Amino acid sequence: MAQAAKGKAAAQTAGGGGSKKSSPRSIKDMNGRQKAAVFLVTLGSEISAEIFKHLREDEIETLTFEIARLESVESEQKDAVLSEFQELMMASEFISSGGIDYARELLEKALGSQKAIDVINRLTSSLQVRPFDFIRRTDPAHLLNFIQTEHPQTIALILAYLEPNKSAYILQKLPHDIQSDIAKRIAAMDRTSPETLREVERVLEKKLSTLSSEDFTAAGGVDSIVEILNLVDRTSEKGIIEALEEDSAELAEEIKKKMFVFEDIVLLDDRSIQKVLREVDSQELAKALKGVDSEVQEKIYKNMSKRAATMLKEDMEYMGPVRLKDVEEAQQKIVSIIRHLEESGEIIISRGEGDELVQ
Repeated sequence: MAQAAKGKAAAQTAGGGGSKKSSPRSIKDMNGRQKAAVFLVTLGSEISAEIFKHLREDEIETLTFEIARLESVESEQKDAVLSEFQELMMASEFISSGGIDYARELLEKALGSQKAIDVINRLTSSLQVRPFDFIRRTDPAHLLNFIQTEHPQTIALILAYLEPNKSAYILQKLPHDIQSDIAKRIAAMDRTSPETLREVERVLEKKLSTLSSEDFTAAGGVDSIVEILNLVDRTSEKGIIEALEEDSAELAEEIKKKMFVFEDIVLLDDRSIQKVLREVDSQELAKALKGVDSEVQEKIYKNMSKRAATMLKEDMEYMGPVRLKDVEEAQQKIVSIIRHLEESGEIIISRGEGDELVQ
């Protein structure tokens, strides 16, 4: 994530005007692309290569061209570019965690009033502030009390724009009879007009919020509800999926294809399962296997040594009855490990058509 943030910041910095034939001596004479080139050269080839992975092809081409044009980089230039980059990263982090006003307040304390305004202006000239920014720091428990009486479509809109972990907390705490309805509304959501967003924000904040852009804002969709459902507790997840299957089987199937639950461990190849097992505590694994069908258990045993498999079976036997809640928590921990390994590219989860491996 840090590399992605650096990549986006570098790309934003690269958005300046045209380049000159020689390297400018002062940072004031440098355009955005030249600053980005100096920044990448300063970081070194290894880190710059990682940042390039998060940029578009046209951005890579532009920055590569600028790096090639650099005649020399003086220490003063490096220091000035790194200092500016650090300020922009600070501002970006403060804005994402608490909004423009929060960022300005912290930057004023760190950099002084005028410097803070300059940094904010530079950053927000190309930054679109997400709707409902004013509730980002609100405790989800308080927010739950605030929105649970709202119309399901309003709740769905708010959850689509919140961080997934907050949305998951709120969704699982809502009455069971509306959870699937809200999940369906988030999945079906595509684009929401600024007028609608303003109206909902006005109700929540009791005053108009100035959106940074009049463009229609994208949020929601199947990917959004999958990300939320992946974070709710197992009981809520099952209940929502089952209700969706009754109400909209096609949507439920589309969501399930993108989700990963503990029993889906059978979709992993043997090498991937072995990588997962190296990360899993044996006691957690014993609890997680309680109550699952034999196919899942055999898939695990098959990828362990005979001695380790025997010990695991003994642990499960000696453990005796285990609360369903503890079993589900253990399964969720293992699922989190699997998702992390997939995100890092260490394992591949075969989700059906299009996921075949090429030798």
